[in-house]
Formats: sequence, structure tokens, C-alpha cells
Amino acid sequence: SKKAGKVKQVEQAISFGPQVKPGELVFGVAHIYASKNDTFIHVTDLTGRETISRVTGGMKVKADRDEPSPYAAMLASQDVAARCKELGITALHIKIRAMGGTRRKTFGTGGQSALRALARAGMRIGRIEDVTPIPTDSTRKRGGRRGRRL
Repeated sequence: SKKAGKVKQVEQAISFGPQVKPGELVFGVAHIYASKNDTFIHVTDLTGRETISRVTGGMKVKADRDEPSPYAAMLASQDVAARCKELGITALHIKIRAMGGTRRKTFGTGGQSALRALARAGMRIGRIEDVTPIPTDSTRKRGGRRGRRL
């Protein structure tokens, strides 16, 4: 009969991410960009070429004014951490960045809470680095000769 000739296929368990021993840390890089209008949390592999997950504050809240808020950054971080765990990434190096250039060089409100939420979600934190672009000599700052008058 037809049924007798069929050979059972052995199903392989599909696992994404690198093959590692249990208990070994697998690192990714979390690029956190905290401007005054939004917070981006973008996790890549160590080279920065492959995106693992990218979530912004604006994807988590509906009101425009809440995009850069610490709450939106926290929700985004939790999403990113969950995705990383699925793919077997257990630890993150952090590269945090503000606007930089001729604009402000301090992070927006979401930067710190994004980092804190990643740590709280069970991701191990490796190196933390500030990668805000600092001009060595630059184009003219906006605001004109006499500055912004309030």
C-alpha cells in the first residue's frame, strides 16, 4: 500500500541565534538614541550590521508629546529585551547617544530609563559608552549672532 512506503521525517528543533553552551553570555549592542522628541532603542549584533530589534518610544504610545517620555522608553526597552531573549542574546553593550553636533549634547529624558529598563528585564549589561557626536570644528550654530532672544 501507499502508506507503508513513506519514511517518517525527523523534525529538527529550529533555534535562532548563535549556538552556545548554557550559561555562556551572548552579546549584542544596544544603540540608544535619546533626543528631545523620541527615544530609539536599536539592538544589533556586535558588528552593527544585523538588526535584531528596533523599537521607538513613538511605537509604544499614541500621544506625540509622550514619545520621548521615560515611560515610553521603558515599554520600548521591555519589547527589545523580550525579542533579544527569543534570539538567545543574553547580554548587551550599550552605546547611548544624544542629538550632538551643533545641537544639545545631553540625552533626552528617555535615555536613562531605557537603560534601566533593559537591566531590569534581565539583560546583562557590558560596556556603556557615550557616542554623542561632538564637533571638533563645526558649521555655525543656529540662532544668529545675538542668540535666541526669549
